[in-house]
Amino acid sequence: MTVFRFALQRYLEWSSEMTKAEQDRLVNFRHKFLQHAKLTGNVVETCRHFGISRQKFYKWKKRFEKLGAGGLCDQSRAPHRSPNETPKVVVSKILYLRQNYHFGAGKIRDFLLRFHSIRIAAASVQRILRKHGLHKLPGSQKHQPHGKRWKRYEKAQPGHRLQMDVKFLERIPGTKKRLYQFTAIDDCTRIRVLKIYDACNQETAVKFADEVIRRLPFRIHVIQTDNGAEFQSKFHWHLEGLDIRHVYIRPRTPRLNGKVERSHRVDDQEFYQLLDKDGISDDVHLFNDKLREWENYYNHNRPHGGLGGQTPFERLLAKTKTTSKSKRKLSRKS
Repeated sequence: MTVFRFALQRYLEWSSEMTKAEQDRLVNFRHKFLQHAKLTGNVVETCRHFGISRQKFYKWKKRFEKLGAGGLCDQSRAPHRSPNETPKVVVSKILYLRQNYHFGAGKIRDFLLRFHSIRIAAASVQRILRKHGLHKLPGSQKHQPHGKRWKRYEKAQPGHRLQMDVKFLERIPGTKKRLYQFTAIDDCTRIRVLKIYDACNQETAVKFADEVIRRLPFRIHVIQTDNGAEFQSKFHWHLEGLDIRHVYIRPRTPRLNGKVERSHRVDDQEFYQLLDKDGISDDVHLFNDKLREWENYYNHNRPHGGLGGQTPFERLLAKTKTTSKSKRKLSRKS
């Protein structure tokens, strides 16, 4: 009886598409026609009665005599060796990225190629996730359908438009101070500048704008913000005085600042939820040191899904080369 239970358990694992009741019925059916042949002593009549071939009858009879009741369960049809099977080390990396970062198949493929020099198709990654029951994301990570699809856009050259916004951070346990992450992202390359302040007003917004201008390697033409109080007249005229146009998005349309909003979600998933809250305090300088490390990783190492697996810095280099080639062609024609 123990052998039968063990074999049945293996059969349940291999035949996951069948319900337990269907599997039990199949085993009972095989046991029934073997008992019928034993009672009647006529194999031909038994096969005709149960609608099976004699070849199939003797197959299960031989198995029953050799393994007992456990032999009536289907055996695995998987090969004993699979030379093309994905190595277990690669599978473990795929599962780790899915469980800890909620990456999709394409993003996992890009990460494995960039950081581990492992080439694997996105379809293979999805198959592995499905096999381990991780093909569905948690409810909080699922794509939310929209009644109307929004048109995506992207500026042609770096600096043509920057999106700027503020992320309100959760209070650190045991402290009363609130911190704010100011974010600027280039519409073309997705290069970001991040900095945390302990106040959210026009003065800090002006300081952050100066920081962005100083650190970005290209000229800024337009900065786009929402209608927050920190981006009002003082901030507006400061940019105009620097020959940078400042534009507001329409009220209650955060999707128009979609790139910076989406980058904030990446911050939550890949930085803040993994940050050791006990290892930091309300010290803005300490917090900014850690944020600067994350910013450098985002700009120089992290493959971006919206850029075809390139990093923002790689996109900047590609755009710079394209611009220089176009200028050479124009100079030759003139």
